[in-house]
Amino acid sequence: MVGLTTAFGSGAMTNSIAELEDADVLLVVGSNTTEQHPLIGRRILRAVRDKDRTLIVVDPRRIDLVEFARLHLQNYPGTDIAVINGLLHVILREGMEDVDFIQDRTEGFAELREMVMAYTPERVEEISGVSVDRLVEAAHLFGHAKRGAIVYAMGVTQHVSGTDTVLALANLAMATGNVGRRSTGVNPLRGQNNVQGACDMGCLPNVYPGYQDVEDPDVRAFFQKAWETDRLPATSGLTLCEMTDAILEGKIRWLFIMGENPVLSDPDSEHVRKALDKLDFLVVQDIFLSETAQMAHVVLPGASFAEKDGTFTSTERRVQRIRKAVEPLGMARSEWRVIGELARRMGYSRMNWKSPQEVFREIARVTPIYRGISYERLEGEGIQWPCPHETHPGTPFLHKEGFARGRGRFVPVEAVPLVEPPDEAYPMTLITGRILFHFHTGTLTRRSPTLNAQAEEAFVEINPRDAAILGVRQGQMVKLKSRRGSLRVKAHITDRIPQNMVFLPFHFAEAAANRLTLRQLDPKSKIPELKACAVRVDA
Repeated sequence: MVGLTTAFGSGAMTNSIAELEDADVLLVVGSNTTEQHPLIGRRILRAVRDKDRTLIVVDPRRIDLVEFARLHLQNYPGTDIAVINGLLHVILREGMEDVDFIQDRTEGFAELREMVMAYTPERVEEISGVSVDRLVEAAHLFGHAKRGAIVYAMGVTQHVSGTDTVLALANLAMATGNVGRRSTGVNPLRGQNNVQGACDMGCLPNVYPGYQDVEDPDVRAFFQKAWETDRLPATSGLTLCEMTDAILEGKIRWLFIMGENPVLSDPDSEHVRKALDKLDFLVVQDIFLSETAQMAHVVLPGASFAEKDGTFTSTERRVQRIRKAVEPLGMARSEWRVIGELARRMGYSRMNWKSPQEVFREIARVTPIYRGISYERLEGEGIQWPCPHETHPGTPFLHKEGFARGRGRFVPVEAVPLVEPPDEAYPMTLITGRILFHFHTGTLTRRSPTLNAQAEEAFVEINPRDAAILGVRQGQMVKLKSRRGSLRVKAHITDRIPQNMVFLPFHFAEAAANRLTLRQLDPKSKIPELKACAVRVDA
């Protein structure tokens, strides 16, 4: 989100999901789309199979999407910036850039051109492992596309260089004029169904609802008046990983976690457990007793999606109604009720809403991008923000007339090595991700007999040549060890993973990938390096 905000002025998905089918060329980077986002993956497959669109996949693994791709740029983990800069090098060297778009709508292009000239295809092959021929062919395909769409996910963002990689993708889109038009753009896919909505509502430490800056005195004055208080902070708060460190430093003593399972989802699980153990008081609200909830002093029963009314905002900025199908079980309550009652008991009486609709009216009142949205208008397929007034139809794609920040900003970004490259002690690179049959930390899906029948236990993918060297057989238990921890897991021998790498899904508590991963953060977004670290494999 930080990268796109820097380049465009907005961190949201620029275009709509349906538009992907009509892109001439789809560039998918760091997204195992058919497994992470299967409905969006289906759109991409329809574009390729039914409409003869061109697909380029950039990914260290041979994911299922590769079977439908014109090109697979199989790069080493953490080398996406080099690959993207290499594509730009070829596009600019051969005059495929959109000169009018660059002149009319962007700034900083000269500095970008100077920087990417150093990223020759030969140098990029040396850094990333992507061959000169494949890189040049991909550059020609994307550079000549009338409508080129870029799709990325957490394989890009969950690195310490994640923000810079997103900036590189924004550079590529602007240089080719693929922003502000239908079936183009830079399209991040969010990791869960209401991540976009949570961010829209201010669940980031530096913004109020609608991405209004916490440190802007005019914004703060507006919210102080709207919320009838003079106690709003003038500085940004902490991100999740920063909170963990602050607990261990004695700066946080009480924590309330709602619908999150950081013991499995955050890097360096032992570090997280130590922090939660140190708290004076931990409250967790969830619908199941997750690994994190088991550590809580108090567990509050949450209501599931089927037990509450409200709205979700999808990855394409589409605000949609959800409607209660059944009453909450037992003492379970919706989060808005719990937050409101907690606020009142702590002395802030204003949060006395009577219904989710009343909450939404307040959202629209204080959030310009939601101002024209109401429950009445959300009947049917919903509305995509920005929707600034009650007769506005919503916005299928962003930046049509101009960027949210005025001119789009080119930001030169250099390739950087992995934080923890393999070495003699830990000679292989672990990459982590998701599989189709389980979601996030498996709190829900691992309770489904149908889904468990498809993927009932943890596994690690190992290349056949590495398996032969290690003396590992299919189905054998192996030990994975990093500088932070170790685990035992069943080996799955497959050529989907290249040599000198292993792949471990992170859903399985009994072989939790984040026992092994790094805490290092992207200095701009504060997102941790969840996707790659050095490990050893012992038979």
